Amino acid sequence: MDKRVVAVFDFDGTITTCDTFIAFIRYVFGARRLWLGFLLHSVFLVGYLLRLYPNYKLKQRIFSHFFRGMEQARFRDLGTQFQTVIDAHVRPSVSQELQKHIAQEHQVYVVSASIFEWVAPWCCQHGISQVIATEAETDAHGRLTGRFSSRNCYGQEKVNRLLRVEPHRETYRLIAYGDSRGDREMLAFADEGIRISGNS
Repeated sequence: MDKRVVAVFDFDGTITTCDTFIAFIRYVFGARRLWLGFLLHSVFLVGYLLRLYPNYKLKQRIFSHFFRGMEQARFRDLGTQFQTVIDAHVRPSVSQELQKHIAQEHQVYVVSASIFEWVAPWCCQHGISQVIATEAETDAHGRLTGRFSSRNCYGQEKVNRLLRVEPHRETYRLIAYGDSRGDREMLAFADEGIRISGNS
């Protein structure tokens, strides 16, 4: 009996041609405030580029700078509205692969380091119900704290999060799609790891 197929897609740089974390900040606040915010964090950006400052800390600092104190309901609405921007940056070749897996009734997951509130609406619109992503923390008043309530879904954490929902690895064939070093562990873990290049 053939094993069932689980297909896992990274989001930024794989399904899309852009980093949606940066694109979402630009969408909400405009280019001027985006670059000013990044300038204020330039020391940490340089540290990250030199691999002296971890990815998750930099990301949380920038997320906190822009979104701390925002009402979760507004944040969720902005994520839904952001779908039109995402659509403009989708890779047609990868979108076709997604739809092939869906048509063959494979179990499809999008596993992303980006934030759930803007990844999930796009996925839902395109027939993907299983989304694993970084999750934003809210306080008792329904406002974003600026922290993440989950670990940053990057690198080994992508594998860890997948195994929480698909623990019986021996029962399925895993096909993974990714484009960056944040996907290396997932690609290596898969039976078939497909690296998406800038020309795909």
